[in-house]
Amino acid sequence: MDGDIFITPSIFTLSGAYGGVLSFAIPIELQHDILINMTTMSSFVLASAQLSDLEQLNQLMYELHDEHHQSSPEYFKTAQEIEQEKSIARYLDDPQCLVYVAKRDEKIIGFITGHFCELISTVSKPILMGSLDELYVDPVYRQQGVARELLLHLEKTFILYGVKEIFVEVWAFNQAALQLYQATGFVHHIHWLRKSVPHDQ
Repeated sequence: MDGDIFITPSIFTLSGAYGGVLSFAIPIELQHDILINMTTMSSFVLASAQLSDLEQLNQLMYELHDEHHQSSPEYFKTAQEIEQEKSIARYLDDPQCLVYVAKRDEKIIGFITGHFCELISTVSKPILMGSLDELYVDPVYRQQGVARELLLHLEKTFILYGVKEIFVEVWAFNQAALQLYQATGFVHHIHWLRKSVPHDQ
Protein backbone atom coordinates (compact mmCIF):
# COMPACT_ATOMS: atom_id res chain seq x y z
CA MET A 1 0.00 0.00 0.00
CA ASP A 2 1.01 3.62 -0.45
CA GLY A 3 0.08 4.41 3.14
CA ASP A 4 -1.75 3.19 6.20
CA ILE A 5 -5.05 4.16 7.77
CA PHE A 6 -5.60 4.25 11.52
CA ILE A 7 -8.89 4.95 13.28
CA THR A 8 -9.19 6.00 16.94
CA PRO A 9 -12.44 7.04 18.67
CA SER A 10 -12.12 10.61 17.42
CA ILE A 11 -9.01 10.99 15.25
CA PHE A 12 -8.41 9.87 11.67
CA THR A 13 -4.68 9.51 10.95
CA LEU A 14 -2.97 8.88 7.63
CA SER A 15 0.69 7.91 7.53
CA GLY A 16 1.94 8.45 4.00
CA ALA A 17 4.47 6.50 2.03
CA TYR A 18 6.97 9.35 2.37
CA GLY A 19 6.76 9.72 6.11
CA GLY A 20 4.17 12.49 6.31
CA VAL A 21 1.43 12.22 8.93
CA LEU A 22 -1.95 13.96 8.84
CA SER A 23 -4.47 13.79 11.69
CA PHE A 24 -7.89 15.32 11.97
CA ALA A 25 -11.10 14.85 13.94
CA ILE A 26 -13.94 12.92 12.36
CA PRO A 27 -17.66 12.88 13.23
CA ILE A 28 -18.77 10.07 15.52
CA GLU A 29 -21.02 8.58 12.86
CA LEU A 30 -17.99 8.03 10.62
CA GLN A 31 -15.60 6.65 13.21
CA HIS A 32 -16.04 3.05 12.08
CA ASP A 33 -15.87 3.78 8.36
CA ILE A 34 -12.72 3.90 6.28
CA LEU A 35 -13.13 6.93 4.05
CA ILE A 36 -10.03 6.78 1.88
CA ASN A 37 -8.32 3.86 0.21
CA MET A 38 -4.67 4.81 -0.17
CA THR A 39 -4.02 2.25 -2.91
CA THR A 40 -6.49 3.66 -5.41
CA MET A 41 -6.62 7.23 -4.10
CA SER A 42 -10.20 7.32 -2.90
CA SER A 43 -11.65 5.34 -5.79
CA PHE A 44 -13.88 3.50 -3.33
CA VAL A 45 -15.04 3.92 0.24
CA LEU A 46 -15.74 1.39 2.99
CA ALA A 47 -18.74 1.71 5.26
CA SER A 48 -21.02 -0.29 7.52
CA ALA A 49 -23.88 -1.80 5.54
CA GLN A 50 -27.31 -0.25 5.93
CA LEU A 51 -30.80 -1.58 5.26
CA SER A 52 -30.85 0.59 2.14
CA ASP A 53 -27.97 -1.55 0.81
CA LEU A 54 -29.93 -4.80 1.10
CA GLU A 55 -31.03 -5.08 -2.53
CA GLN A 56 -27.48 -4.72 -3.86
CA LEU A 57 -26.12 -7.02 -1.16
CA ASN A 58 -28.61 -9.74 -2.00
CA GLN A 59 -27.56 -9.55 -5.65
CA LEU A 60 -23.86 -9.83 -4.79
CA MET A 61 -24.58 -12.71 -2.41
CA TYR A 62 -26.43 -14.43 -5.25
CA GLU A 63 -23.42 -13.96 -7.53
CA LEU A 64 -21.08 -15.33 -4.86
CA HIS A 65 -23.09 -18.54 -4.46
CA ASP A 66 -23.48 -18.86 -8.22
CA GLU A 67 -19.69 -18.73 -8.65
CA HIS A 68 -19.35 -21.51 -6.08
CA HIS A 69 -21.98 -23.61 -7.83
CA GLN A 70 -20.36 -23.10 -11.23
CA SER A 71 -16.98 -24.15 -9.80
CA SER A 72 -18.25 -27.32 -8.09
CA PRO A 73 -21.85 -28.08 -9.07
CA GLU A 74 -21.57 -31.56 -7.60
CA TYR A 75 -21.15 -30.08 -4.11
CA PHE A 76 -22.75 -26.63 -4.09
CA LYS A 77 -26.45 -25.90 -4.25
CA THR A 78 -27.62 -23.46 -6.88
CA ALA A 79 -27.74 -19.79 -5.98
CA GLN A 80 -31.52 -19.94 -6.29
CA GLU A 81 -31.73 -22.70 -3.68
CA ILE A 82 -29.43 -20.91 -1.25
CA GLU A 83 -31.33 -17.67 -1.76
CA GLN A 84 -34.44 -19.35 -0.34
CA GLU A 85 -32.61 -20.52 2.79
CA LYS A 86 -30.15 -17.77 3.63
CA SER A 87 -30.33 -13.98 3.65
CA ILE A 88 -27.74 -11.39 4.52
CA ALA A 89 -30.52 -9.41 6.19
CA ARG A 90 -30.09 -11.41 9.39
CA TYR A 91 -26.55 -10.05 9.72
CA LEU A 92 -27.88 -6.50 9.76
CA ASP A 93 -30.20 -7.34 12.67
CA ASP A 94 -27.69 -9.23 14.83
CA PRO A 95 -25.40 -7.17 17.11
CA GLN A 96 -22.75 -9.90 16.97
CA CYS A 97 -22.62 -9.79 13.18
CA LEU A 98 -20.75 -7.32 10.99
CA VAL A 99 -21.28 -6.32 7.37
CA TYR A 100 -19.06 -3.84 5.54
CA VAL A 101 -19.41 -2.69 1.97
CA ALA A 102 -17.04 -1.15 -0.55
CA LYS A 103 -18.74 1.50 -2.67
CA ARG A 104 -17.78 3.38 -5.79
CA ASP A 105 -20.20 6.27 -5.98
CA GLU A 106 -23.44 4.58 -4.84
CA LYS A 107 -22.64 1.19 -6.34
CA ILE A 108 -21.59 -1.59 -3.95
CA ILE A 109 -18.62 -3.31 -5.56
CA GLY A 110 -17.80 -5.70 -2.73
CA PHE A 111 -18.77 -6.76 0.76
CA ILE A 112 -17.60 -8.76 3.74
CA THR A 113 -19.55 -10.41 6.55
CA GLY A 114 -18.40 -11.82 9.85
CA HIS A 115 -19.45 -12.51 13.41
CA PHE A 116 -17.79 -12.93 16.77
CA CYS A 117 -18.49 -15.36 19.60
CA GLU A 118 -16.78 -17.52 22.19
CA LEU A 119 -15.29 -20.66 20.71
CA ILE A 120 -16.17 -23.54 23.02
CA SER A 121 -14.81 -27.01 22.41
CA THR A 122 -14.41 -30.22 24.37
CA VAL A 123 -10.72 -30.36 23.42
CA SER A 124 -9.50 -26.78 22.96
CA LYS A 125 -9.41 -23.85 25.34
CA PRO A 126 -12.24 -21.29 25.07
CA ILE A 127 -11.36 -18.16 23.14
CA LEU A 128 -13.17 -15.12 21.79
CA MET A 129 -13.09 -15.72 18.06
CA GLY A 130 -14.06 -13.83 14.95
CA SER A 131 -15.38 -15.65 11.91
CA LEU A 132 -14.98 -14.29 8.40
CA ASP A 133 -18.10 -15.66 6.74
CA GLU A 134 -18.32 -14.17 3.25
CA LEU A 135 -16.04 -11.97 1.19
CA TYR A 136 -16.98 -11.06 -2.36
CA VAL A 137 -15.95 -8.46 -4.91
CA ASP A 138 -17.63 -7.81 -8.25
CA PRO A 139 -15.35 -9.39 -10.90
CA VAL A 140 -15.07 -6.04 -12.70
CA TYR A 141 -13.39 -4.50 -9.65
CA ARG A 142 -11.05 -7.30 -8.64
CA GLN A 143 -7.27 -6.90 -8.46
CA GLN A 144 -7.73 -3.34 -7.15
CA GLY A 145 -7.20 -3.97 -3.44
CA VAL A 146 -10.90 -4.00 -2.55
CA ALA A 147 -10.96 -7.45 -0.93
CA ARG A 148 -7.82 -6.71 1.07
CA GLU A 149 -9.20 -3.44 2.43
CA LEU A 150 -12.49 -5.10 3.40
CA LEU A 151 -10.61 -7.89 5.15
CA LEU A 152 -8.31 -5.55 7.06
CA HIS A 153 -11.22 -3.37 8.14
CA LEU A 154 -13.10 -6.37 9.51
CA GLU A 155 -9.94 -7.46 11.31
CA LYS A 156 -9.53 -4.05 12.95
CA THR A 157 -13.14 -4.15 14.12
CA PHE A 158 -12.68 -7.63 15.56
CA ILE A 159 -9.68 -6.35 17.51
CA LEU A 160 -11.79 -3.53 18.96
CA TYR A 161 -14.24 -6.17 20.21
CA GLY A 162 -11.45 -8.12 21.90
CA VAL A 163 -11.25 -11.00 19.42
CA LYS A 164 -8.09 -13.09 19.82
CA GLU A 165 -8.26 -15.33 16.75
CA ILE A 166 -9.95 -14.99 13.35
CA PHE A 167 -11.08 -18.05 11.42
CA VAL A 168 -12.08 -18.50 7.79
CA GLU A 169 -12.95 -21.54 5.69
CA VAL A 170 -11.70 -21.68 2.10
CA TRP A 171 -12.57 -24.23 -0.55
CA ALA A 172 -9.58 -25.77 -2.29
CA PHE A 173 -10.62 -24.48 -5.73
CA ASN A 174 -10.60 -20.86 -4.51
CA GLN A 175 -6.89 -20.24 -4.88
CA ALA A 176 -7.25 -16.46 -5.20
CA ALA A 177 -8.93 -16.26 -1.80
CA LEU A 178 -6.38 -18.62 -0.28
CA GLN A 179 -3.53 -16.43 -1.52
CA LEU A 180 -5.19 -13.31 -0.10
CA TYR A 181 -5.67 -14.86 3.33
CA GLN A 182 -2.12 -16.16 3.45
CA ALA A 183 -0.80 -12.75 2.38
CA THR A 184 -2.67 -11.12 5.28
CA GLY A 185 -1.33 -13.48 7.93
CA PHE A 186 -3.71 -16.45 7.99
CA VAL A 187 -2.11 -19.88 8.46
CA HIS A 188 -3.42 -23.42 8.14
CA HIS A 189 -5.33 -24.49 11.23
CA ILE A 190 -7.23 -27.70 10.53
CA HIS A 191 -6.84 -29.86 7.44
CA TRP A 192 -10.32 -31.14 6.64
CA LEU A 193 -9.92 -33.89 4.08
CA ARG A 194 -12.52 -35.55 1.89
CA LYS A 195 -12.66 -38.89 0.09
CA SER A 196 -15.37 -40.17 -2.23
CA VAL A 197 -15.95 -43.89 -1.84
CA PRO A 198 -17.40 -46.22 -4.50
CA HIS A 199 -20.70 -48.00 -4.01
CA ASP A 200 -21.66 -51.23 -5.70
CA GLN A 201 -24.49 -50.87 -8.15
